[in-house]
Amino acid sequence: MAVNGRARLLAGAVMTFGGLLAIASPAAAKDCAQMAGQALPQGKVTAATLVPAGGFKPAALPEAPPGVAATGFANLPAFCRIEATLKPSPDSDIKVEVWMPASGWNGKFVGIGNGGWAGSISYFQLGEPLSRGYAVAATDTGHVGNALTGDWAAGHPEKLIDFGYRAVHDMTVAAKAAVSDFYGSGPRMSLWNSCSTGGRQGLMEAFRFPEDYDAISAMAPANPMTGLMTQSLWTGYQAVRSPGAKLTLAKLAVAHKAYIAKCDDKDGLKDGIASNPQACKFDPAVVQCKAGDAADCLTAEQVQTLRAVYGGVRDPKTGKRLLSGWPAGSELELSALMSGPEPFPIATSYMRALVFGSEKGWDFRSFDYGTDSARARDYGAKILDVDPRGLGPFFARGGKLLLSHGWTDGLIPANNTVAFYGTLSKSITAKQTQTQLRLFMIPGMNHCSGGEGPSSIDTLAAIDQWASSSKAPDRLIAARLPGPLGAPEPKQPPMTRPLCAYPATDRYKGVGPADQADSFVCTRTKPKVG
Repeated sequence: MAVNGRARLLAGAVMTFGGLLAIASPAAAKDCAQMAGQALPQGKVTAATLVPAGGFKPAALPEAPPGVAATGFANLPAFCRIEATLKPSPDSDIKVEVWMPASGWNGKFVGIGNGGWAGSISYFQLGEPLSRGYAVAATDTGHVGNALTGDWAAGHPEKLIDFGYRAVHDMTVAAKAAVSDFYGSGPRMSLWNSCSTGGRQGLMEAFRFPEDYDAISAMAPANPMTGLMTQSLWTGYQAVRSPGAKLTLAKLAVAHKAYIAKCDDKDGLKDGIASNPQACKFDPAVVQCKAGDAADCLTAEQVQTLRAVYGGVRDPKTGKRLLSGWPAGSELELSALMSGPEPFPIATSYMRALVFGSEKGWDFRSFDYGTDSARARDYGAKILDVDPRGLGPFFARGGKLLLSHGWTDGLIPANNTVAFYGTLSKSITAKQTQTQLRLFMIPGMNHCSGGEGPSSIDTLAAIDQWASSSKAPDRLIAARLPGPLGAPEPKQPPMTRPLCAYPATDRYKGVGPADQADSFVCTRTKPKVG
């Protein structure tokens, strides 16, 4: 993510009664190399290397997960690189890396998460916080492999626990110990900043280990994970349930164009971005083919596919909705879930290898959504899911939680995060909701980044400032850079747009440049839905 210029001005000083007291970066208490072989909680340091500025060259890098830029490392400052292995159980083998600035440490620590089923260190996300003076850590969560499959967990319940919650907590404890050992004092503030599985990991930290982090940014959290597996399976199944049901990217683009045409101007400006999807009802039947139509239309069967995806998981016997679907507007990225011969592998591997692992030859077409949805939930819910009603202790100790989600996310339904926020806000006090909890929905943003709208947001600066000042943000600024990462559309011109604390939405003032955030206001006015 791009760094907001204001973030460069963040804390390095605090006000005292006598004036401004500069916080100097402490000198390292020991040389980096001295840390090699030292014990850590649940494990030990296996290597400690002082990496010169611009000198980091990893032996191998996995493909960057969705929404994460595969940025280089040439501009990194000198840092102490700690490699560690943690073994909280006999079957655990958790790899952790802690990167600490050789000089200029700001006294703070940042935890970084993973994508999909994890299986690797998130190198691409470690550099940016490090370059801003933070000590930072990441983990592979206890296994090595493709983030798209959960097969590694079959027959390894302890490894599933490591992935579900234990690895991130143990990483955090070990990293803080390493920071304290290297600098001579521990971090004065700990922040979590991550998306997707990393967003779920942040929620899990608040849920199970409320003392680990002072502020958490959880973007597009993959939670509840067990429900998401069923939602993904349902979506992929709809596309292959009959020979004519599949939607190519071109057909999905037809539906998306129609959605934008109907819903674009709900924010007072027709600019190709639908800022308030909840204020607009869209039925893909508006582009259903009629006699003599050309290719830019959907068949009745394809319309039914999209209606099922929007409508969510239903019991085929009773018609009762069991899980929500994807919001209209997410069509362009939904192709990732609907283009293969079977549903998304993250979901099918969970079902095939774990939930139905004892049933040889299990096929996704046999999944009974009326009964098997509960079976899929019950298998891993206690390990993988975060109950929004269980975060009371985190807020009681003063924790801050910044939720965010792109409205056009085609991998994780934005509806899930809206529902999580709704339940959470009712389970804590009104004051805690007002001062310690925020949700920012991001118009036109895909999974973690990219899309037609602005998607570069400095969430780290936002939670740092929030934790430092205790002033909750009501407005963030998102930027659209030329050629947003992962977007299927052509390069677009830069722009900025305000993000408004939910349920407020942005609305064009009627004057001013349409590509500048100052031309918009946040409003809670409920427009007529249509």
